Amino acid sequence: MTIKTILACLTTKEHAPAIMRAAVPLARRHGAHLIGLHTLEALEVYPGIAMYVTADMFQVFHAEQNQQAAEIKSVFEEHTKNEDFVSEYRLLKAQSNTASDRMIESARAADLVIMAHEDREVDRYDQRHAQSAVIRQSGRPVIVVPHEFDGPEIGANIVIGWSNTREAARAAHDALTIVQPKAKITVLRAEKGTSDEMRDADALDLSTSLARHGHNVDLRHTEVAGSGIAEVLIKTAFETGADLVVTGAYGHSTAYDFVVGATTSALLKDASLPVMFSK
Repeated sequence: MTIKTILACLTTKEHAPAIMRAAVPLARRHGAHLIGLHTLEALEVYPGIAMYVTADMFQVFHAEQNQQAAEIKSVFEEHTKNEDFVSEYRLLKAQSNTASDRMIESARAADLVIMAHEDREVDRYDQRHAQSAVIRQSGRPVIVVPHEFDGPEIGANIVIGWSNTREAARAAHDALTIVQPKAKITVLRAEKGTSDEMRDADALDLSTSLARHGHNVDLRHTEVAGSGIAEVLIKTAFETGADLVVTGAYGHSTAYDFVVGATTSALLKDASLPVMFSK
């Protein structure tokens, strides 16, 4: 399978350029149809609040929404105007749904989704936690990029966080759709306590499977002590010069993530390079 439809969720004008800098090279390399999606916020009026919303207030609200949508469209068109692949700017109204609901609906028909890190300073209220919602509910791999992302092109050198789980297996094989030919792939197993590589059959099997696709695969084991798995993944990515971290997402329940913390949440919050999540 190759990538033929990429969905870029353009939530704000501030972070649209970073998303496009990640999406355009992938669309170009795969000859993919690139969709830039922005959602218009619905004006919610709560019955428990005694407030009269005038026609002028509605007009100002919608004017501001349309202005930001136009600015985001301008960014999208600037990055795609000289490209040969098909590009489409899609503007949807949230209406009674949230922005996340609209993103999830569109994501399910895409091969790959690209989003920016959450940013409470500029994200609308209905856009908060959209990354988590799309990862959990769309059924599609999602690449989340840092706000200032400016390359390199994704897919030449990646780190795969491996554990013997369904989510990790899905992520590893999803990565095959975006890596470049003869890519450098580091399969990293980070765990508490020491591990015997010779008896680690599942990681060895995965590494061999990836190598059959013509990639240069290195298997590493790292003991996690004081630092968490997310920190180890990012450190390994910098040591190997990786352009992408790949990991399974939300292998635990929502309650576990909230109380204990998890690798997915940590990477969504602090990762300084693109991360692809598969659920």
